[in-house]
Amino acid sequence: MSGPARLRDVAERAGVSIRTVSNVVNGYARVSESKRQRVEEAVAALGYRPNLVARNLKSGRSGLIALIVPELDVPYFAELARAVVTTARAYGYTVVVDQTDGEPDRERELIQREGTAALFDGIILSPLALSAADLPPHDPAQPLVLLGERVAGSEYDHVAIDNVAAARAATSHLFDLGRRRIAAIGDQPYETGETAQLRTTGYRLAHEDRGIPVDESLIIPRARFHFGDGADAMRDLLQHPNGAPDAVFCFNDLVAIGAMRVALEAGLRIPEDLAVVGFDDIEASRYQTPSLTTIAPNRVAIAQTAVERVMARFGDHADQPPEEFFVGYELVVRESTAGATR
Repeated sequence: MSGPARLRDVAERAGVSIRTVSNVVNGYARVSESKRQRVEEAVAALGYRPNLVARNLKSGRSGLIALIVPELDVPYFAELARAVVTTARAYGYTVVVDQTDGEPDRERELIQREGTAALFDGIILSPLALSAADLPPHDPAQPLVLLGERVAGSEYDHVAIDNVAAARAATSHLFDLGRRRIAAIGDQPYETGETAQLRTTGYRLAHEDRGIPVDESLIIPRARFHFGDGADAMRDLLQHPNGAPDAVFCFNDLVAIGAMRVALEAGLRIPEDLAVVGFDDIEASRYQTPSLTTIAPNRVAIAQTAVERVMARFGDHADQPPEEFFVGYELVVRESTAGATR
């Protein structure tokens, strides 16, 4: 075969119709798994690349997906963005990433059909400030997938992890080490703090499981989850009237890293004097000294599920009721609770 592979070439090699190849390449749902696998193998073997310009002109689509997150300089969102870009590329889509700084007006602007949203075939949004009532009415022509807990129960597909269970596992791990005065850094006891509140709930349930009363003075609220927020919280905990806690569960890894820095500067040993657990499993957590025990959400599954839901809404699922998807997580034990390994 001379020249680039064509749709017909893929169909002949896979033993299916051209329409079936088109359905697979464009992410439409009604293709049997065996046919899909044969087409994907033929695409790989022939090096077929779809003509995206022609496809988009024919379909009236732009070939663009928007990913909207609160803060790009927070490593969790940067690493999530990479996973979304990788997944979307497999569908022949380009991802445009924007940040909102958690500002409600900016979040609202970016998802309004008459605004910038009109540029995109679909939107994946991780909101901080919007409620379900703030979202536009469901529009089959504008797939919107929501990440996190902020707008659960809306008219749109929603992808999250079980934050209550994850926080319960993190706190239980600290109890399993024999720790009893466990602090929590990151509670957000206000309307837009659902994710943090769920993690606080998990922290409380772990205490309930052990029959240990919660010391409310060890729950430290934070408006943001940055290094400095963890550092400031740890300084407060070191001045606690009953002495410093023997463990701390931080609601993200940046908070945990900031807290560890202050604890180490104060002469505490980690984990001997203070065991620390974070949340997110950002890359830096593996290379800290000590390395950080943390909850690792399955970011790849979050990205894949979100992109697949956008694609499904282009096809036979456009008018289907919204669905909620919970992906897995893992407690990754490292030196900040287990000590150095040899």
